[in-house]
Amino acid sequence: MKLLSFLIASLLTGGTASAAENITTLAEKSQFQKTGRYDEVETLCRNFQKNYPKFVRCQEFGRSPEGRPMLAMLVTKTGALTPLAVKEKQIPVTLIQAGIHAGEIDGKDAGFLAIKELLAQNPGSDLLDKQVLLFVPVFNVDGHERFGKWNRPNQRGPEEMGWRTTAQNFNLNRDYIKADAPEMQAMLRLINVWDPLVSADLHVTDGAKFEHDISVQVEPVNAGDAELRRSGKALRDSVIADLEKNGSLPQPFYMSFAEEDDPQSGFIDGVPGARFSGGYFLLRNRFGILVETHSWKEYATRVKITKNSIYAILDQVARHGNDWKKIAEQADLRAVNAAGNKLPLTYKTTENYKQINFRGYAYTRTMSDISGALMTRYDESKPQLWKVKLRDEIIPDTQIQLPAGGYLVPAAYAKPVLEKLRLHGIQFQSLSTALNDVTVERFQASQAKFSASSFESHQQLKLQGEWKTATANFGKASLFIPSAQPKSALVATLFEPASADALVNWGMFNNAFEQKEYMEAYVAEDVAREQLAADPELKKEFAQKLKSDPAFAKNPAARLEFFAKRHSSWDQNYQQYPVYKTSIIPK
Repeated sequence: MKLLSFLIASLLTGGTASAAENITTLAEKSQFQKTGRYDEVETLCRNFQKNYPKFVRCQEFGRSPEGRPMLAMLVTKTGALTPLAVKEKQIPVTLIQAGIHAGEIDGKDAGFLAIKELLAQNPGSDLLDKQVLLFVPVFNVDGHERFGKWNRPNQRGPEEMGWRTTAQNFNLNRDYIKADAPEMQAMLRLINVWDPLVSADLHVTDGAKFEHDISVQVEPVNAGDAELRRSGKALRDSVIADLEKNGSLPQPFYMSFAEEDDPQSGFIDGVPGARFSGGYFLLRNRFGILVETHSWKEYATRVKITKNSIYAILDQVARHGNDWKKIAEQADLRAVNAAGNKLPLTYKTTENYKQINFRGYAYTRTMSDISGALMTRYDESKPQLWKVKLRDEIIPDTQIQLPAGGYLVPAAYAKPVLEKLRLHGIQFQSLSTALNDVTVERFQASQAKFSASSFESHQQLKLQGEWKTATANFGKASLFIPSAQPKSALVATLFEPASADALVNWGMFNNAFEQKEYMEAYVAEDVAREQLAADPELKKEFAQKLKSDPAFAKNPAARLEFFAKRHSSWDQNYQQYPVYKTSIIPK
């Protein structure tokens, strides 16, 4: 009977006696003590397609800075092996992405193992009949090959692993919105082509020692389209329920203490920013899942739990994917009709909390003679139930009003902005003729503060100010980005200064906030005296400011600038954000 089953499977797959062997990972062969190098990923990808030509396609979707192929495996039993076929058949796509932090590599080995089981006709193989699985075994391929022991000193296994960041030292899970890294640019192009309904990002957490072994967070749940939030909650809760049935202790929040190294500080849930995978996909009206296994579990345990989470996600998409796809498409239509409406841009967690039981270990907190700080030490032989606070009430914080028309970017700034728009699949128009005397809203900055140090290769900027009505001219090749489009929330995130991940806050427009022309002090002295003699009201205003603002009174440069700003030589474009809101839609 076993021989007959094997022969039938071989006929179905075109396989040979070595078919199972040539898609078996080093992780399996070593009893999950080791993980393979990237050449194994390349070999496995080819072999899966060779063994299962009807169901698998191995495709390169980009090249890393060090020249390695970025690979994705398309796996489905629907017969839809191209983006066009997927679109025509209206089949939901599930993206499972591993190795964005290449030392956290559970997802690579778990994904290959899950796919091997699914294709071998094991129970659950019907999951591939109702969706297309797009599996990226390693996102950060160059970081994966920075291989070594102790690359993750606070993680148990495998024996050697890759590195957190790319060869250019980018943290890819801070790059979704600004998309600097070639790897992220390739990923966004892949996402634009396949439009996954659900995208799961597989990680291993850092942090303390406790019994819980995995967290699963989904958005939209706390943010985004209201209907999608209901579906997102159902997705999250069902995945967690499946994991519990398989013996896990999952949580729906990131298990990092509110105060580092202090278990009694509890936990704070929140909405991740658009720079993270967990906060990006909700802006596209799609589901994003962040899976974090616990670093102090053994590698074999983590791979098993990650595989279970993959199965659980695929099962939910198989059951509900068609319905969720319709809801997502309806959310796209609601976004198109959101022009002129208010939109929550950021969210905050309130001080309200509930007490939860959390399965930790007995611990002590004593003063360290090394660090000079309180240090927590855990005894894993003594499980202990902690009663801690969980703050998980999340409400809108900053709300903006989408412009009735859209955003205008002058031609001088168009090229770098255009590149970002294309990467995110955002609709825009390059003006074929000039627009003159257009009524717009212009952001007047009252304060522009540059970060003291670089972050992810950028000197960030923080603006304070407000939008004010103005008139402006826009030359040919200026950009118009309409509010009325499916990704309207992503558009607002890119261009509203109140967004932490706006392009302006990532430093794209820093030049506009740097003063380039100055008035010599001795010239400003003469200008001041002329203005004071000619304008009694200005003289009163200056005297009042000297009296009411001691810092101003003690600052010679600020006192002279008070008058320089009122001179015709003052640069009227200084500290003016070069993106404008408009109520019109150019023809």
